[in-house]
Amino acid sequence: MPTVTLRFYEELNDFLPSPLRKRDIEREIQPGESLKHLIESMGVPHTEIEVVLVNGISVDLGPQLQGGERISVYPQFESLDVTPLLRLRERLLRTTRFVTDAHLGRLARYLRLLGFDTLFFNDIGDQRLVEISVSERRILLTRDRALLMRRTITHGCYVHAIEPWLQLAEVVERLDLTGQIRPFSRCMVCNGAIVAIRKEHIEEPLPDQVIRQHDQFWRCRDCRKIYWQGSHYSNLLKSIAGLVADNGSSGDVVS
Repeated sequence: MPTVTLRFYEELNDFLPSPLRKRDIEREIQPGESLKHLIESMGVPHTEIEVVLVNGISVDLGPQLQGGERISVYPQFESLDVTPLLRLRERLLRTTRFVTDAHLGRLARYLRLLGFDTLFFNDIGDQRLVEISVSERRILLTRDRALLMRRTITHGCYVHAIEPWLQLAEVVERLDLTGQIRPFSRCMVCNGAIVAIRKEHIEEPLPDQVIRQHDQFWRCRDCRKIYWQGSHYSNLLKSIAGLVADNGSSGDVVS
């Protein structure tokens, strides 16, 4: 049976069994097997891949293999100029928007906290998630590798971290989002846009202490939830500023 030699680079090794990481891998193939099928059969979703070289030539995932090929698989590049190489998808979506699977609800809320349009559902199937990602051009966030291997998915991100705030830091760093952060501009509950509202225009009942101590208020355009800068606000702002600093941004957090 013909064989090929593969090498996965950088964080793509996280998807491989320990004995196969950071080394050449010889793999038997069926003649005519697609490059995409071979790579994903080893547990690496195509959404995690930026560039593939076959015998030193940049290709997409369509070619059929015959045996003897040497395949190099690279993750997303943040700083290297790979313009001459064939990227597997558009570098960026025009607008960064997300949809998360049912297991990433707190991550969805944190992304909304940073101002990112993020949909979250806990009662729809995987196929519907894929349809939303593709039709609305949203980046699908998930810890389900098989979901990201669906052929129609063009923009997805496997989330490695377990703890939600670490998941947020991972997504911000990997997708280089610090320049797009607009904290407190989206409702953490429903994802609606938050706008300023005059105190005298608020019809909803608020605690007397809040009325006495605060003059600035905001309302979600969709669910009508009222927000104000309570005791938690400064702590959240510090956490966001720390997140931005950890990702090497020299700009200010916009609030």
